[in-house]
Order: sequence, then C-alpha cells, then structure tokens
Amino acid sequence: MARWDPGTEGRLRAAALELFVEHGYDAVTVSQIAERAGITRRTYFRYFPDKREVLFAGSEQLPPAVGAAVRAADRSVSPLAAALAAVAEIGGRLVERLDDHAERRGVIEGSAELQERERTKMAAVTAAIREALEHRGVEPGRAEVVAQLATTAFRTAYAAWVDERGRRGFGEWLDEAVRTLRDVVVGELPPGAAT
Repeated sequence: MARWDPGTEGRLRAAALELFVEHGYDAVTVSQIAERAGITRRTYFRYFPDKREVLFAGSEQLPPAVGAAVRAADRSVSPLAAALAAVAEIGGRLVERLDDHAERRGVIEGSAELQERERTKMAAVTAAIREALEHRGVEPGRAEVVAQLATTAFRTAYAAWVDERGRRGFGEWLDEAVRTLRDVVVGELPPGAAT
C-alpha cells in the first residue's frame, strides 16, 4: 500500500480494535494489527509509536479543544458554567466523531496499562480546563476544583452515553451528571461543613 493512503490510519484503528476485542489487548502484537490492516509493521510505526496509541489516536487534541472552549466562553458566566459549556460542546463533537465507543471502552477497561493511559488523558483535560480558567482570572485553587468537577461530569456523562449506546444525547447525560454532582455536594455535606 502507498504510504500516503489516506485510509491507512482508519484501517489500523479498525484492525487493532477488532483484534483487541477478539483476543484481548495483551495478546495482540503490532505485527498482527499491521497484517490485518494490509500494511507492513514498519508502516504501522509511521502512524503510531506503539500498540497502545492506536486506541488513543487524536486524543491529544481533546485538552486543547476543551481549553479553547473554556477561554471562548462568555465572560459573564461563572467558572463552572464556562467549564461545563466547554465539555458539553467538545463532548458532543467527540461522540459524533467516533463510532466504536463501547468496544474501545471495553478494551481499555480490560487492561491496566490502557486504564493508566486513559487517566493520563483525563488529567490533561483537567489541566487544560484549570489553565483556561486561570487565564480567565479565576484563582488557582478554585480553578482546580472547578476543573475537577467539570472533568468528573464529563467522564460520568460519557460513560453513561456509551452504556446506553447513544440512545440519549451526550448533553442530556451531562445535565444528569451535573444534577447528581450537585445533589451529592449539597445534599451530603454534614451540618456546618459548608460554613
């Protein structure tokens, strides 16, 4: 296959996911992925540095996209409203862009290595939100708490959306996650804890 073939990356992702689902992440080699995709092992490494990254292709775009959305939010809204609007916008785009969410998540949940990679990705999202909020003038401690809350809401909404196979929109799940967070924070504080 030609090196410039625009479909190669997609074929690699599909081949890897199929093999990971069939045999488990740890049992699959880069050579097997390349063979299934119809390319050489050497060509594989032109697209991905290792076996793990085939599942995370494009994820490096998530933190800057969320950060940019926070920076672009209306200055009159609260820090949490800005962060939640950003994760709603970017999360909505994310669920439209990929069609293998459930399979991918299943593979990640079956591997400690991939779970760590997923945590690293979400930590980068949290950091991007925090930095964008600080850029908006939010005090660092408050920016960190807001970023953690927004990331938790995002992760919760995304997991629910995947579990339900997209039967409801991502925004609906995000609203539900935010309601749950509010209920937990407000409803479960011991008397005097918020004073």
